[in-house]
Amino acid sequence: MSLKIVHWSPDRRSRTVEEFLMRPTFDTEAERVASALLTDIRRRGEPAIFAAIANIEKVVLKPTELRVSDAEFEAAERAVSPETKDRIREARDRVADFARRSMRPDWSYETPNGGLMGEFFTPLDRIGVYVPGGTAPLASTVVMTATLAKTAGVREIVACTPGGREKKIRPEILYAMRECGVTECYRIGGIQAIGLMAYGIRKVEPVHKIVGPGNAFVTAAKRQVYGTVALDLVAGPSEVAVLADESADPEWVAADLIAQAEHGSGHERALLATTSEALARKTLDAIKRQVPERIRRAAVNRVVENDGILLVVVPDLKAGVQLVNEFAPEHFELAVADPDPLLKAVNHAGAVFAGHWTPESAGDFAAGPSHVLPTGGAARVFSGLTVEDFRRRTSLVRFQRADLEETLPVIQKFADIEGLDGHRFAADVRFSGC
Repeated sequence: MSLKIVHWSPDRRSRTVEEFLMRPTFDTEAERVASALLTDIRRRGEPAIFAAIANIEKVVLKPTELRVSDAEFEAAERAVSPETKDRIREARDRVADFARRSMRPDWSYETPNGGLMGEFFTPLDRIGVYVPGGTAPLASTVVMTATLAKTAGVREIVACTPGGREKKIRPEILYAMRECGVTECYRIGGIQAIGLMAYGIRKVEPVHKIVGPGNAFVTAAKRQVYGTVALDLVAGPSEVAVLADESADPEWVAADLIAQAEHGSGHERALLATTSEALARKTLDAIKRQVPERIRRAAVNRVVENDGILLVVVPDLKAGVQLVNEFAPEHFELAVADPDPLLKAVNHAGAVFAGHWTPESAGDFAAGPSHVLPTGGAARVFSGLTVEDFRRRTSLVRFQRADLEETLPVIQKFADIEGLDGHRFAADVRFSGC
């Protein structure tokens, strides 16, 4: 197992660290493949969808088999254990509670002249959720996406997830879909699923927005349908950065790094920045001990082989935060004795997990905020998925005569500057007596 410990400081850079930070946000080959397939889907529609399922997913699917039936949902409910049902519902309730608390209320204020200004919010009509099912069947993604849409009031929630060569979707995923408000489910994955949701086919209406994580090909497809539909964010291979001081437990730190590396694409990234070289060495030893014990050790080893786990010794916590901000990770763990003073310095991270008792896996499954977060450095410009992503914000302006009279000189001047005399006349005419 090839793992490295390197030293880094703001004024003494490291080539190894720079190469680690410069992972690509997008895969050029995935972009090319997605472009070709989406063009075919736009041109040929349904035949292109089923051809892609056969060619890529290696399964011959009849049109009548595309949509998951009510009978399959009912069978899934019977197959899921009572304990699993309880845990899925508990996760849903936590996510829904967080979403309700974070929803912005309609608001307004009166102008001095008796007018009204404000905003109101309405749910989107029809959204699509992509649920990865290739390397790992992510039932939690259903909870972290559909629950938000349902809480926002979305009426039609469409889910797509691959059924594999057996044409079967895990019962836990189907049960979670029913509990979280999914109204339609289609057994399809990859680029073709994004094309289905964006463009629709004979019996599947297109959606208005697509959300959810995916591999490089799904991410590329989402980028290329933007404009036809709205999107959430760039959510590709998983990432974590852990900033630790000498108070951290190396076994815990190692476990958190491994947890992100096990997803399966081989392109995951896990960074440890620590002020303690002793902790770095103990963490390295712990990784070597723990990986052989994990079920998905082959996936973790692929990440290691791709130099996707890096341990960095920094001179102090301030430098550590700077390094993590440069990384702009999906997940950021503050495994330090006192995390609170560092929070205001964090400005490039999808989500922060503060303190030794907050493993990132708590955020993946149970805490409350959605686990759909920006990756590949996109945390510099994107935020994670929230309930507000499923609502339209509409501004409201209700002027009285005195309001328009007060603002008339501003309207006139800007209309003159921009050469839009029609705009000026639309305001002037109300005072002309015409």
